[in-house]
Formats: sequence, structure tokens, C-alpha cells
Amino acid sequence: MRNFVESSLSTKAVSVQVANLCCHFGRVRAVSNVSFQIAPGEHIAITGANGSGKSTVLRSIIGLHRPDSGDISIDGVSVQQRPALSRSLCAWVPQRQAVGRFPLQVGELLASSGAAKAAQVVAQQLGIGHLLQRPLSTLSGGQLQRAFIARAVGALQNKSCLLLADEPTAALDFSGQMEIAELIKSLPCTVIVVTHDRGMAARCDRVFEMAAGSLREIGT
Repeated sequence: MRNFVESSLSTKAVSVQVANLCCHFGRVRAVSNVSFQIAPGEHIAITGANGSGKSTVLRSIIGLHRPDSGDISIDGVSVQQRPALSRSLCAWVPQRQAVGRFPLQVGELLASSGAAKAAQVVAQQLGIGHLLQRPLSTLSGGQLQRAFIARAVGALQNKSCLLLADEPTAALDFSGQMEIAELIKSLPCTVIVVTHDRGMAARCDRVFEMAAGSLREIGT
């Protein structure tokens, strides 16, 4: 897996700046004045209890959640002012993978990355290459997780420069967790990963923890 990633991906790493980010759900503040900066090519992990605001930070960066205040930029491009361009820079692995109302097949999901062949190579190496004709709705949780990760690597091969991964190892056994953690570690792009997996966090350059909407750096 690492050989393929290192030899094939030519993605440009980007910087990320988050300043005084605040997000609400109704009257509940989910994210409170969160600020951090990520250098190009740096991998960071965000840990913390369920409901602490981790996923909301990721969704705000990719433009799926509109903040109440604060600024987010990717390589100087404002997510709020140019959402379409910012989203095109991101490869996204959601925590809850939507299979859609239509019988979308694995191969079609991989093709949506913009680099179907690269995504299929990763799918093959993740053990799901034989499932290209299978509808997503028929996959197990682990198979679905691998399919979305393969699509994300395809997006990085296409034009994305930033991987945002929300619990990418959650549906996997110990062996699968190590495999995906090593894959993500090997990616030559900027990475923000939300995780409860200690092994995944340990492979990142820096680790942040969220609690009650606030964020602090706890390790490197």
C-alpha cells in the first residue's frame, strides 16, 4: 500500500488556518473559539469524547456546516467566501457513509473521486477490488469504510490536497485499523483526522483534544 501511495500521488500539500471558530446547533454551542494552524503536509489528529465538537470542526472546514463566526482558510482560500473551490481541495471520509437512495455501486463511488483507476488500485489493495459491481447498500461496515477511503485516495490523486477523515478506522478490526492508519500516515498531503483510535493518533505529527467545544494541543 505504501509503495503505491508514495510512487503515484503527486498531490500538493496545503496549509490550513482556523481562527476563532464558533458553531451552534440551535442554542447549543458545539464549537467555542477554536483556533489552530496546520503546515503543508502536516498530519494532525483531533480526539475527544462523543459530542465534544470534533466532527463539527471537520464539517466546517469542508463547508458542510456554516459557522456562526470565525475564519477558515485552506492555503489562503477562504472556505466561507469560496466554498466550491475550498471543497474541491478536500478529500472527505465521513463518519457515517451515506449509501444513497439509488443503487450506487462501489465502482461508481470510486469513479466519483475523479481518478477511478487510482481509487481502484487502492480498493484492490484494501481487499475490496472484487466488489466494484456491488451496491453500497450490500456492503458490511468495514467494506464500506474501505470503499470511502479508496475514493478519498483517488480524490488526492485527482486534485485534492487535504484529507479530512472522520473516524476512518471505526468500523474495522485491529488488523484493519493498523492497515488504514499506516495508509493515512503514508499520504503526502495535509491530513486532519478525527479519531478515538490511539494507534491512528500516535501516527500523526500533532494531537489535539476537544472537550465541550474547546480545543487544546496535547502532544506530538
